[in-house]
Amino acid sequence: MTSRRDALKSAAAFAALCALPRGARAQALSLSGAPFAPRPGDWRAFSVTTRLDVAAPAGAAPVQAWVPLPSIKAAEWQKPLGNEWTLTPGASATEVVDPRYGARMLHVVFAPGAEAARAEVVSKVATRGRATDFAKPEAAELSPQERSLFTAPTELIPTDGIVKTTSDRLTAGLADDRAKARAVYDFIVENAYRKASTRGCGVGDVASLLASGDLGGKCADLNALFVGLLRAADIPARDLYGLRVAPSAFGYKSLGANSPTTTKAQHCRAEVWLEGLGWVAADPADVRKVVLEEPPGNNAVDADKVVAAREALFGAWEGNWIAFNDAHDLALPGSRGPKVGFLMYPEAEVAGARLDCLDPDGFKYSITASEVAV
Repeated sequence: MTSRRDALKSAAAFAALCALPRGARAQALSLSGAPFAPRPGDWRAFSVTTRLDVAAPAGAAPVQAWVPLPSIKAAEWQKPLGNEWTLTPGASATEVVDPRYGARMLHVVFAPGAEAARAEVVSKVATRGRATDFAKPEAAELSPQERSLFTAPTELIPTDGIVKTTSDRLTAGLADDRAKARAVYDFIVENAYRKASTRGCGVGDVASLLASGDLGGKCADLNALFVGLLRAADIPARDLYGLRVAPSAFGYKSLGANSPTTTKAQHCRAEVWLEGLGWVAADPADVRKVVLEEPPGNNAVDADKVVAAREALFGAWEGNWIAFNDAHDLALPGSRGPKVGFLMYPEAEVAGARLDCLDPDGFKYSITASEVAV
């Protein structure tokens, strides 16, 4: 966990940077050798291929799988371009839309007694960088139904108990939602850490994370903490579950997919709804990823590259990532098993037993991504 001394150094460095005008701030980051300034630019299109070869004993039935599909449509930064699939003979597939969140998935059912349970799903999506200009308010509205959805508790993100008391402490005396969101973001950056031993992207059990006193985890933990603390303050926020698909254009090895094989490149990001600005990007988990993983590794929180990422990742993110959905507590159609806390990995069941989605070699599945013409 970050020491008090490191937190104070980080806060001081960050405060000094933020005191500069935006142009001078960008120049300072550039001169430091650690620029990281995502902005809207040209659209890029990616083709993401998920190949399933489900490990099932001969004659096992039923065998079924669920593959997340890009569902988020955002005029500023993401446009789903369609999905195609091929299946082994006798298998069937249905594109299903979750009625609560609108999350899309492909539900595949393999023929009983089939020699192979294989499928290939190709999704195309266009994406680009995004950045909120806080100096230029925009007319943006959130419907009452959406506000209710994105302030509601989920099974893993309660808004009462320790989550509420922590949120109240962090936001006490702050005048507006932007200041509150910033305070929560800074709390996570300064007090949480990326825990390398966490499986996959983490579970996202916010109350247990706070109760443990050990704020270590990965993106689905730390960004869920951001979302939960804001929802407890009655500020709309949401997790976006997706996949890194390309290297970082800013040279950050820790913040990109550095191979066409993206089987383990899942990443959860977050957004907060601010009046007059709309959905605003936030990714405190990636700041902590830069601290731990950006070469040479185990960076100080006041290192140039960390400060640059911290400055950028409240309000912006890079367009080398795609979002699948913002759904929680999903019941997989056709399954009698438990709900999934979120759908970011392929899921499968053999004879009613859920496979381990974090073990692609045992499951078996692979994911690749490539850039294609827009």
